Formats: sequence, structure tokens, C-alpha cells
Amino acid sequence: MNKKAKAWLITGVAAVAVIGGGGYYLANSFLGNNVEIEQVLPASTATSTTAVDSTGTAVANKTAGAEQLNGDWNISKGSKVYFSVTTSQETVNFVDEQVTGTWSINVDDASQMKAKGQIELNGIDSGNGQRDDHVKGADFFDIATYPQATFTATSVEGMPAELPVGQTADLKLNGTLTVRGVEKEVTFDAKAAYENNQVLLSATSMVTFEDFGMKNPHSVVLSTENDIKVQLELKLAK
Repeated sequence: MNKKAKAWLITGVAAVAVIGGGGYYLANSFLGNNVEIEQVLPASTATSTTAVDSTGTAVANKTAGAEQLNGDWNISKGSKVYFSVTTSQETVNFVDEQVTGTWSINVDDASQMKAKGQIELNGIDSGNGQRDDHVKGADFFDIATYPQATFTATSVEGMPAELPVGQTADLKLNGTLTVRGVEKEVTFDAKAAYENNQVLLSATSMVTFEDFGMKNPHSVVLSTENDIKVQLELKLAK
């Protein structure tokens, strides 16, 4: 190999090292999960069918029926929506606490039940400001153009006529999720509970980047699964 060819080879190797190292640095700056998902359902519902009050004392035969459940409920303080993305390194969670919405419950006629929720996308937080600014930008949520994401339920399946305190009911919320102005029909698998005069709802669904016109973010040093897990952790009060 002549001197000129050798010089070009050395330059090329150096460039690859710099680009690769820079790519690693850039990818590394977007790594690290700083958000733990907090469920609103009481721990007792996962371990026991015995109803308990807020102090943990057993409450025999206490059940919420139509009188307690029917009516309009508003998403209240303490409600959160999570987005989770799994990379080749870990699962990264984003949380948004700027959640509003309503749920009209009618245990006597499921066709009368309506629900709608909305989040302000500027409230997305992963504990990494650089990463948050990136996902709020034009390549992803584009919050300057589409500041909110919404879900409108078209049907609710599985709501029982009565809901024993300390137990959960398995529901399905079918409806339309709108992100970046794109509508997608989705189903949330949910669990609902009644406690301390509140309806508590924990629900999950899976969507993809492509569903809403976004590209799957990945690089030569970091791959990302296409699925996005959406998780609702809601507290509702009358």
C-alpha cells in the first residue's frame, strides 16, 4: 500500500471512530429511564377479594351500585398518562400529568356510557430535558402544531351493575385515539375499582410510531421497538 492510500485509510478509520463515538454519545444522552409507573389501583385489589377502607380495615359486604356509580365523573388530581418505548438498552417511560376528561357511567345501559380524555403534550416528562424537547419536536409529537392528544370512547364493555369495594372489574374501552391530527381506532384493556368515593381506572393499549406518521427512532448504536405502550392511570370524582 502506498503512502497516499495509507493516509486515506487512516483518515477513514479516524472518521468512523469519531462518527461512531459521537453517535454513541448522542444515543447515550437519550438513554436512562427516570420515570417509574405509579398505579392508581390499591394494592389490596391484586392480593385479596376482601374489601378494605382507606385505613386497610376490612369492610364487609360494601358494594357500590347504580346510586354510587351512575353519573358524570371528572378526571381529577393525581391522574397520569404514561408512554413507554423499549430500546435495545431498556424501557423508557414518559409521564404526563396534564390530564383532563370525563366519564359518564350508566351501569343500567352500557350504550349510554361516554368517555373522553385529553392530555397537554407539553406536559410530557421523562426526566431528561433534551429527550423531552426532542419528542415534542416536529419529528415526533410536533406540539407546536398539535398541542393535545385525545381519546374518545365509543363503547365500554364489561362494566358490572355493582362494584364491590376492594375489587376490580375488567373492562374494555373501545374508541378513537387522536395524535398529531391522526385518528386511530384502539382498545384499552382496563381495570376499574371504586374506593373512597372515587372511580379508579388503570388501562393499557399498544400503538406504533407509524400509526401516527412518526418514524421509529433508531441509530447505528441504538435500536427501538416499533410499539408504544400507552397507559392510563386515572382518578375520577363526581
